[in-house]
Amino acid sequence: MNDAKTNSSAVPDKIDLEAEFQSSHIQEVLDKLDRELVGLKPIKTRIREVAALLLVDRVRRQFELTSETPTLHMCFTGNPGTGKTTVAMRMGEILKRLGYVREGHLVTVTRDDLVGQYIGHTAPKTKEVIKKAMGGVLFIDEAYYLYKPENERDYGQESIEILLQVMENNRDDLVVILAGYKDKMDRFFQSNAGMRSRIAHHLDFPDYSPDELMVIAKLMLAAQNYRFSAEGEKAFAEYIPLRMGLSHFSNARSVRNALDRARLRQANRLFNSRTKTLNKMDLMTLEAEDILASRVFVDGKLDGDPASGVIRK
Repeated sequence: MNDAKTNSSAVPDKIDLEAEFQSSHIQEVLDKLDRELVGLKPIKTRIREVAALLLVDRVRRQFELTSETPTLHMCFTGNPGTGKTTVAMRMGEILKRLGYVREGHLVTVTRDDLVGQYIGHTAPKTKEVIKKAMGGVLFIDEAYYLYKPENERDYGQESIEILLQVMENNRDDLVVILAGYKDKMDRFFQSNAGMRSRIAHHLDFPDYSPDELMVIAKLMLAAQNYRFSAEGEKAFAEYIPLRMGLSHFSNARSVRNALDRARLRQANRLFNSRTKTLNKMDLMTLEAEDILASRVFVDGKLDGDPASGVIRK
């Protein structure tokens, strides 16, 4: 009788959901994601939806409304440089703040980290990676390379079987995110029904538009205490669509590389005019000439492209 009263008093009559939301501090993570990533509205919306699901599930448990732990394993598809790793990192923070994993850290791996080259090597490698990731998020980039049906002696399937078991039995303390190009991930899931059934959330990361890439460029420069001059900004706005039309374009990653080369040109320009006294703004500003010297403008090739016969900085 006393036990019944004790149990009954432990269950609240009402819970202030807003107070629960504020105490979780997940808004800080969502705000950080907004600052870090330009655009990607569908992706940010889905992450907020997952956060809402977890928050409500946590409140339900306080009312002793039991249910299975939500399946949170995910697949991120899209081209390089679209923010997949950043979103995975913030997802880990949200999971920790809502009590679904212990640490919330991110472990990023590829096939080489999971699959061995001889019999008996794959299982220890895969289990060691899982051990490091437990309590957080395991991010497997280009996950489709785990499965190579054309090679009968490939050990990737062994790694997949171990992952499947852990994804099912330890989903209350590990979230696995598979990432890669969409077409290749689709083929991977067609050949691995078990893996497909364990992935609850599929997020497709779109390429950035030229305008979004310009915003990203300005944010990257500001973070390093650089800026464009008016003419420099105009030149970079012309650079972006030209670079997007070339091979191996990697969205924000390609923008970062272009800015690094522009900073290199700026430094050399300032060094070669060292008789001039410099002020703070000189040291911060990328001019049009720092952008227009790229081979993308000269002959439609990338800086340092071996096909051009010239390695140009």
